[in-house]
Formats: sequence, C-alpha cells, structure tokens
Amino acid sequence: MSEYIAPLEKLIEQFRSLKGVGKKTATRLAFSILDFSDEQVQHFADAILDAKRSIVSCRQCFNISDTDLCRVCADEKRDPSILCVVEDAKAVMAFEKVKDYQGLYHVLHGAISPMDGIGPEQLKIKELVDRVAAGGVTEVILATNPTIEGETTAMYISKLLKPFAVKVSRLAYGVPVGGELEYADEVTLFRAMEGRRNMESK
Repeated sequence: MSEYIAPLEKLIEQFRSLKGVGKKTATRLAFSILDFSDEQVQHFADAILDAKRSIVSCRQCFNISDTDLCRVCADEKRDPSILCVVEDAKAVMAFEKVKDYQGLYHVLHGAISPMDGIGPEQLKIKELVDRVAAGGVTEVILATNPTIEGETTAMYISKLLKPFAVKVSRLAYGVPVGGELEYADEVTLFRAMEGRRNMESK
C-alpha cells in the first residue's frame, strides 16, 4: 500500500526521477506544487515544456543554447585558440562565473564510464579531435571532474591529441578528489585554471 494517495505518489515519483533528488526532497517539492494556484502550476509546467523544446546544443562546442551558436562561441572577443574541455554545461557556467577565462569550451556530455556503459563513442570526443585537427587551436585544457571517470577521460583524450601540435594541460585541482566543478567556488576555479599543468601521454 502506498504511503500517499495515488496522484501525490505519482508526482513524488516524478521528482524522484531527477538526478540527485531523494524521497524527502521529492516529497517536499510535491507538497509545494500542491500549494500552487492553478495559474502557478500552469506557468511551472509551461516553463518545463518551453525549456525542453527551446534549449538545443551549440553546433560548435555542444554547450546548451537557445540559438545555433551559444553565447560564448558567438562572442568574437573570445580566444578560439584555447579550448577548455568539460563534462557538462554546468561546468561551463561555473567557469564563466570566474570571468578570467577568455577561451572557448568543448562539452563532452559525460565521462567515460564502462560500468555505466558509457564509452568514448557516446561522448563528443570525436568532435573535439575534429576541432583540433581543423587547426587554430594551440592549447586544450582538460577540465573534466577529479573523479576516476574524469581522470580516465582526460588521459584518453590526451593520448588522442598527442599527434597534434597542441599543448594539452590539466587543471591543478584545488577541488577535492571526487568533487564536481559545478560546486567549486570562483577562487578555487581561478587557481585551478592558473595552475594547470601539461599532460604527458605515455
């Protein structure tokens, strides 16, 4: 027998399907929705649908965007010779808060994780190699998360880029091992970017 009436249980389960949302948080969110007026619920639902329909991937870096090119790639003041490789769009937003990085990005949409069935072919790694091969890139900063999956992905990419005349560096993490970039503060990210080190492929 369900703990809550069926419609509420269904709503809670929908919130629980979101990454990082446990049952307590899902229950609290569901009850918050019940306190909404019909108009507020409609606005909430419309915002979800609009975001899903309007947000696309930038054709160049695969960051989230509502246009063909994201704001970063479309900015002519950015330095196209430097690429910062991140796992997801949340990391892009974290670095943009720092405001000292003036290069471009490449969003992989994940990290290599054989346990989860995610291999290089599921990520935007080929597209990264194609960007470097096209010329004009002098440095690739591997800013994947300091996790086993992130380190594996960084090493894999550094080996792929070895044949190209490009500097490959890795962030000098002040970020705790196992942490995620989106939760790091601006000072930590700035120091990590400033202290990045060259990657040597064996």
